[in-house]
Amino acid sequence: MRKLKNIYNLGIKELISLRYDAVLILLILYSFTVLIYVAATSGGLELRNASIAIVDEDRSPLSGRIYDAFLDPYFRKPKYLTISDIDTAMDSSTFTFVVDIPPDFQADLLSGRKPDIQVNVDATAMSQAGIGTGYIYEIITEEIMAFLDGYKNDLKQPVGIALRVKFNPNLKSSWFMSIMEMINVITMLSMLLAGAAIVREREHGTIDHLLAMPLTPFEIICAKFWSNSLVIVFASLLSLLLLVEGILGVPLKGSIALFISGTVLYLFSTTSIGIFLATVARSMPQLGLLTIIVIFPMIALSGGYTPLDSMPEPIRRLMMLSPTTHFVSFAQAVLFRSAGLNVVWSDFVTEAAIGAIFFVGALLRFRRTISITT
Repeated sequence: MRKLKNIYNLGIKELISLRYDAVLILLILYSFTVLIYVAATSGGLELRNASIAIVDEDRSPLSGRIYDAFLDPYFRKPKYLTISDIDTAMDSSTFTFVVDIPPDFQADLLSGRKPDIQVNVDATAMSQAGIGTGYIYEIITEEIMAFLDGYKNDLKQPVGIALRVKFNPNLKSSWFMSIMEMINVITMLSMLLAGAAIVREREHGTIDHLLAMPLTPFEIICAKFWSNSLVIVFASLLSLLLLVEGILGVPLKGSIALFISGTVLYLFSTTSIGIFLATVARSMPQLGLLTIIVIFPMIALSGGYTPLDSMPEPIRRLMMLSPTTHFVSFAQAVLFRSAGLNVVWSDFVTEAAIGAIFFVGALLRFRRTISITT
């Protein structure tokens, strides 16, 4: 009971210290509101208002139909270019796509030849380039088939494909991006807050006061964990209900209580990593740099933005040791697919195991740091 009381009182001290740290409070508010909203509304993965130009060397009814087929909201109204203007327009990034319809295109098509249409793509706009190329192919193919239908009925497609999109039927990237950005924010802030708490104690000299008290490193770390985790969980819950579900309109189908439980286990890992980094860093700038080095691969290779199956086998195996990989899988299953504990229990157990390993590592490192200091 004495240890629990010490952990509780130390945690209250952490919350009071955070209350008077205006920079960290502003960072928490900004991260769970503006960062998530901007990522959800501005980082669209679907094609929207892509700039396109047409080089019409055929000037036929079919080429006119192709020109008229590029409509909002996927494409802006196409502009006509001459063939000599293609390189200049692409070099200046005026257009993402330039479609070149060759001379006698309609006549060659009707006579049974197979003319080519050239599509020039500015691949520096990667997200639009990859998706837009598929859109352009489908649009041109549909227009050609509709045009030829009056002449050659046998060119109709023999098979119809019925698509059923689950969990995000309108393919709105804001649904996906908001949750992924929230996971990124939880990862970043949990490490920074826990690590900053240790560094702040060292910089202010209060770590010596703690060592003079009848306190153990275990009690100190547990206090850092529960106090900082409480702040992150409370902020993420408000952001999830008020911003993600309320303002952005993302339908949260799963159990919020189960998601919060998984978040607590995830924070067990990330706060331990933050404390471990704080024992290595000697100042807040060093902690920030170390955190960036650790956070970036955890987020980029977690499977949130790029499927794990598309990664090299060594990277995929290595990332299975990262808590972020399992938390991303857990969060998507619970919030998007309404998965229960019977489905996500493996991620639940793995998060707890990884968290225990990181916690023991942080505790051993913290004890060593204290012994060196004393």
